[in-house]
Amino acid sequence: MRRFTTATLALTFAATGALTGAAVVAAQDGSDLKIGLVTDVGTINDRNFNQFSWEGTQAGAEDVGAPEPQYAISQASADIAPNIQAFVDQGYDIVVTVGNAASDDTLAAAEASPDTWFVGVDQAPPEGVENYIGLQWLEDQPGYLAGVVAASISETGHVAAVGGTAVIPAVVNYIEGYANGARSVNPDAEVVVAYVSEAPDAAAFADPAGGTTFTQQLLAQDPEIDVMFQVAGLTGNGVLQAACDAGIYAIGVDVDQYLSAPETSQCTVTSAEKKLKDSVNKAIIGIASGNPGADGTPAVGANVLGIDTQDVGLAPFHEFEDLISDETREAIAAAEAGLADGSLTACEQDETTGYCVQTLP
Repeated sequence: MRRFTTATLALTFAATGALTGAAVVAAQDGSDLKIGLVTDVGTINDRNFNQFSWEGTQAGAEDVGAPEPQYAISQASADIAPNIQAFVDQGYDIVVTVGNAASDDTLAAAEASPDTWFVGVDQAPPEGVENYIGLQWLEDQPGYLAGVVAASISETGHVAAVGGTAVIPAVVNYIEGYANGARSVNPDAEVVVAYVSEAPDAAAFADPAGGTTFTQQLLAQDPEIDVMFQVAGLTGNGVLQAACDAGIYAIGVDVDQYLSAPETSQCTVTSAEKKLKDSVNKAIIGIASGNPGADGTPAVGANVLGIDTQDVGLAPFHEFEDLISDETREAIAAAEAGLADGSLTACEQDETTGYCVQTLP
């Protein structure tokens, strides 16, 4: 597997003429599609968005018969735009970009390069950009399911959630869904919610040690908490560690953290999961078919993915299968069905934004 930074991309790839994305997918079986991925700031093996988006890109390339895809590491935010442009300049047909921070650079590239397809992970392109597929998720839905699990396994009726910051809608979505899911099982549940930071800074999402300390303080304030949900990125890994250290149950976020954070697998019952790999895979399949949006693949423009398309849900229970009762499994199944057909809503939604209204804390 080859890995490229911005500099090596420019030096390594041979120049080729770009073909129109629409023409490529309509005329070819996928065997000639060139697919690249630009990471969010970080590493390709971050056990989170970059890694699972990359695995989805690899799976998509394999499913459509394309050559092995390539990736470019963004070591800083300033690398994202040149990394995207390097793939465009070398005639890549599909460029996957990871993270909301890449939205502006991806949009600019899509508007300037209509012959290239773009898939933006955690992005919402505006209408009218016909070569840009954005993927976002209904976080409140897996959050709701996580709340059902939390209230079901709690012995004290005190369950908690630690978020990175309340200014990020996705964080609030998860937590509001979690609280409502918990109260669907136990209307008297004490749902303790705390946010690490007032801003989307390193303390909120990139400080595992700080997450541990913050959670220890929260547990000292309410020692009856016996289930902890984290929605705080890498800071949240410290939340999970504090839960394990305290001998209580934990629930992860975004990906299956039993697998992605094995150091805390001994207490991580499940995770509220975005099916990143599957979503990216389906987007590539849709582009290669020449008809994005058909057969359950994401359409051109903004896609908000949920349980109805099997793009969110609970991660497996792994070694905690015996902890989950038949009654809890029935409650999970009923919630999944209601969320999928629209008869159940996971949170109160703002009519303008569509995001959950923050009611906690």
